[in-house]
Amino acid sequence: GMSRGTLFAEVVKICERHRPKVVFCENVKGLYIHDKGNTFKVIKSEFEAIGYRFFYKILNSKDFGVPQHRERIYMVAFREDYAPEGYEFQFPEPLNIPCSINDIRERNVSAKYYLSDVYIETLRRHKARHEAAGHGFGYVIRQWDGISGAIVCGGMGRETNLLQEENGTPPDIVPVTHIRGSINQEGIRKMTPREWARLQGFPEEFKFVLSDVHLYKQFGNSVSIPVIEAISRKIISHLKTIEEGRI
Repeated sequence: GMSRGTLFAEVVKICERHRPKVVFCENVKGLYIHDKGNTFKVIKSEFEAIGYRFFYKILNSKDFGVPQHRERIYMVAFREDYAPEGYEFQFPEPLNIPCSINDIRERNVSAKYYLSDVYIETLRRHKARHEAAGHGFGYVIRQWDGISGAIVCGGMGRETNLLQEENGTPPDIVPVTHIRGSINQEGIRKMTPREWARLQGFPEEFKFVLSDVHLYKQFGNSVSIPVIEAISRKIISHLKTIEEGRI
């Protein structure tokens, strides 16, 4: 099939050999429309070819109690003996828990997260250039009562999720790292790794043992825990239903 040489081909191979009751995968929403939808059709048909029934849904993290707009495609495939004819897997419904960036806000943030005035000027010029050319690129300052954009590893993931302290930069903040220019006085800062962890639903006890650079990468690449948990509960309850029906 066309997914040869991709990670999915490997997943299919593993499933064909080990025959797990269920396979649960997550991917970027773009997978669904990649190559006019053919890539996705192939993935589905390869799972079907080895005896699995394949279900999928695009879900948004913001519907599961974290203030992040993050649409991902979630795929669940059951071995045929676990998915009787006509069975439709029910993905979880939105929880409708109101949440905003304010809820994940870290207080008394270190000076190192505040942008320098020189860098902000660069960002503003960059944005103006793109706007003049009709592109929507550039930095974004999020509203405290709103939600963040998808946090991603690499690119402008951090610059598109800036925050601004309401009363400007706290007066007692002094640079802790070498920066060009001085700390901006407008209160503009990056989100902290802890805020990114909260945006993905990580518990407070979760320990940070890496440098910030790696933490941003890991959290940007991570799945949103509450979404995974909600789907997993549905999977487990389905497996139980089938297994109890067999006794």
